[in-house]
Amino acid sequence: MTPQRADGWWKVGGVVRCEWTLELRTERGPPSVEAAGAYHRYHGKKCCPTCVNFAHWDARKARHVVTNRGGTAGNLPVPASARDGFLYAKSSMEERMTPQKRILTGDRPTGKYHLGHYVGSIANRLRLQNDYECYFIIADLHTLTTKPNKAEVMGIEQNIRDMIIDQLACGLDPDKVTFYVQSSVKEIYQINLIFEMLVSVARLSRLPSIKDMARAAQIDDEQLPLGLLGYPVLQAADILMPRAHLVPVGKDNEAHVEITREIARRFNFLYGEVFPEPDVLVPDSGTLIGTDGQAKMSKSLNNTILLSDDAKTVEQKVRGMYTDPNRTRADIPGKVEGNPVFIYHDMFNPDVAEVNDLKDRYRTGNVGDVEVKKKLAIAINNFLEPMRERRAIYEAKPNLVDEILAAGNAKTRKIAQETVRMMDEAMGLLYFKN
Repeated sequence: MTPQRADGWWKVGGVVRCEWTLELRTERGPPSVEAAGAYHRYHGKKCCPTCVNFAHWDARKARHVVTNRGGTAGNLPVPASARDGFLYAKSSMEERMTPQKRILTGDRPTGKYHLGHYVGSIANRLRLQNDYECYFIIADLHTLTTKPNKAEVMGIEQNIRDMIIDQLACGLDPDKVTFYVQSSVKEIYQINLIFEMLVSVARLSRLPSIKDMARAAQIDDEQLPLGLLGYPVLQAADILMPRAHLVPVGKDNEAHVEITREIARRFNFLYGEVFPEPDVLVPDSGTLIGTDGQAKMSKSLNNTILLSDDAKTVEQKVRGMYTDPNRTRADIPGKVEGNPVFIYHDMFNPDVAEVNDLKDRYRTGNVGDVEVKKKLAIAINNFLEPMRERRAIYEAKPNLVDEILAAGNAKTRKIAQETVRMMDEAMGLLYFKN
C-alpha cells in the first residue's frame, strides 16, 4: 500500500484496498457473513457497498474474523480533497478496531497534587495506563466557570506544568498515556455547542453538584453563570470528543457522567450511531481525610501533604496532624478508629506488623503521639522518595512538559477532528463545506 496522505486518506490507484480485519464477538455463535459484511459497510462509511469480505468463524476465540479485500473503484465516493486524479480510501473503523478501550479523565489546573489526589485518582491511573488507551485532560476551560478573572487565568500555565511533572513523578508514562490541554483542542467548543441543544435547563438545574460548586465559589442564584450551569455539558463534550468508553470519576461526578450518557443516547437517536455510552469507574479507595481531621484533603483548607513536599516539610506537617482529642497524655488509652494518623499509616506504611503494634500500644496507652507520628513521617517520606527522584530527572529537562503537551494536543486534535466529521455526516451538516 502506498503512503498515507496527511489528511488520513490512502492513495490506492484504481482499486480500493482497506486491508484491515474486523472481529465480531457474539454470545450465540458466529454471525452470518452477510451480517458481518453489513457491519463492515455500516461503520466503514467510506467503503464501497460491493466490498468482498472473506470471513471465518474462530470457535476457539469466539470471534468472527472478517478481512476486507477491497472493491472496485467505481463504487467508492472520492473525497473532495482528491484533486490529482487518484482514488483515495479511508476507514472510519480505527476507534472500533483498537484492542484497548479508551479512557478519558483529568483535572482542572488548580496546582500541585497532594496525597489525596494520589489516593483518589492518580493511583488508579497508574493501574489503568497499561490496559487502556488513556487520555488525560487538563480541563482549563472548566476553571473559568468559577474563576474567570484575569489573575486566575494567568496562573493556569504554571499550574499545568506542576501537574504534568507531578503525574510523571508518580509514574505515569507519556509513551502510554496522552496528556492534553482542553483549550488547545478547539473542536471542544463546537461539540459543546451541539450538545447544548440536546439537554434542558431543567435537567441541569436538578444536579445538586452545580449548587455545591456555586456555593463553594460564593455565587448566588442570581449570579449563576451559564457556563457553570452547563458544566456537565462541557464535561460531556470532553468525554465524547475522543469517544471514550470508560470514565474514572469520584462519587461527586457520577451524575455528570449520566448526563454524558443521556446526551450520547439523544444524539445517536436523532442522527445515528456515533458515540458510545461511557461507563463510570469509581475508585475503591475513595477520599483521604486532611491532616486536620475535619474534612477531605484540600488545598483550600490548608490540610494537605503535597506530592512535591520535601522530607522536612512532611515531618513538620505530620507533627501537626490531628489525633485523638481526648488523649492528653501518652499513658491514656487512645482511639485508633477514625484517627487520621492511623488512617495514613494504613494507607502509606507497608510495614503491617509495625502498624499493628502501634495500634495495640495506642489503645492501651503504651505509646505516645510523638513516636506514632515520627514513624508515619518516615513511612510517607519513603513513599514519596521515588517520586522525588523521578521529579529531579524531569525537572532537569526544561522543555519536557512543552514537548509532551505539544504531542498530546496534536494527537487529540486529530481525534477531535474525526469526531466532528462524524457528527457533521450524521447530522447532515455537509453543505457549503468546500
